[in-house]
Amino acid sequence: MSNVHQNFVQLHQRAGLYVLPNVWDAGGARLVQQLGAVAVGTSSAAMAWSCGYADGGALPDTALLQRVSEIVGVTSLPVTVDIEDGYSDVPDAVAERVLRLVKAGAVGINIEDGAGSPAALVDKITAIRSALGGRPLFINARTDVYLRGLAEGDEAVGMSIDRLQAYARAGADGGFVPGLRALDEAAAVASGVSLPLNLMWLPGMAPFAALSQAGVRRLSAGPALFMHAWTAMAVATTDFLGGVMAMPEGAPGYEALNQLFSER
Repeated sequence: MSNVHQNFVQLHQRAGLYVLPNVWDAGGARLVQQLGAVAVGTSSAAMAWSCGYADGGALPDTALLQRVSEIVGVTSLPVTVDIEDGYSDVPDAVAERVLRLVKAGAVGINIEDGAGSPAALVDKITAIRSALGGRPLFINARTDVYLRGLAEGDEAVGMSIDRLQAYARAGADGGFVPGLRALDEAAAVASGVSLPLNLMWLPGMAPFAALSQAGVRRLSAGPALFMHAWTAMAVATTDFLGGVMAMPEGAPGYEALNQLFSER
């Protein structure tokens, strides 16, 4: 097990919550490392949008691999990659794609059940573990029970637990339940599975300290950072097109930014 992979695993095993910034390019990866992040994840939506594609399986494999290679090349942090549903319904094809990401330097992946059946994701995780042949990879299995509104309340909790338990048996290392906001339900899911629980930040969620106390171990930004960046660029572009342009307070100069990437 590499030190980078071991460090990433240990982030999920220690007490308390760690936050995972989700980026879409090498510049973002270097920035979050500079700001003190302990790991970096990709956002499938942000990466697709930044490459000019819609989210939802449209990003070409070559674009994904290129971006991941660029990100790994500029950061010493563990990198985990969101691969949606694996971009295929064929487990062996998903496993082959994952092996290419591991070769590129990824230490973890997110893979989701989405609109598919839990059994389909079990088969994909099983195929990935078989193809890895014992090589380490942190598989964060995502269930979309909440995100797709498949159930509510206690039924959603139970369905999420059942799915994550099945994914754990297949070889998952973490459980990801985006869309889950309620603190009591998060606590119930966290206590109902052996996997460390990952949630995605959403407006109106409980404070980070409360999420930690409820048993959440990882909190992803999802596409939120991209939306911040998009909004800032939209405001600046509108100003520029309107004939009024100013540098934002605290903006780095050319030399500072260039030096950051001269040290790769």
